[in-house]
Amino acid sequence: MQKNSNILWKLFNVFFRIGFFTIGGGYAMLPMLQREVVEKYKWSTDEEIMDYYAIGQSTPGIIAINTATFIGYKEKGVIGGIVATLGMVVPSWFIIISIAALFQQFADNPFMQRAFSGIRIVVVVLILNAVVKMGKKAINNWIGIVISFLAFILVIGLGISPIYIIVSAGIVGILINALNGKGTQL
Repeated sequence: MQKNSNILWKLFNVFFRIGFFTIGGGYAMLPMLQREVVEKYKWSTDEEIMDYYAIGQSTPGIIAINTATFIGYKEKGVIGGIVATLGMVVPSWFIIISIAALFQQFADNPFMQRAFSGIRIVVVVLILNAVVKMGKKAINNWIGIVISFLAFILVIGLGISPIYIIVSAGIVGILINALNGKGTQL
């Protein structure tokens, strides 16, 4: 029982810290998630994290919470999923309540506006860093390069919803692997 509650506590604690220190949404948490979940605790691999993000992106809900739920469930079943999800949600809840209570008092403060401008820049850099790290592992042949290039053009250039791109890329991956007679990655 001690070992089980210890892992549950670690799940809650890790996702609480990720939820508390992640500013900028689900993609901004990737570097911290990779360091804690993949490198430190080895609860998932980089490839699994990418899969969780892909599933989390294409299902209803917040990607960070979906990912926490997947990892918690993988480690300790339903209770692990609940504990990891609570770990991710609790800090956001406290932060949102605090900001809502104080926002009107500080919204027009030039110091706060400059601080948020700086935070936005850092969030973009954190997301870009995570994308490059994950891209190195996910894009490992010419088919992956073509799919990622097309996805980029369709989303950024033409404004097509990422949901359509994710579903289409999944179908293309299934078809290519079926035609190649493989049950593995592209």
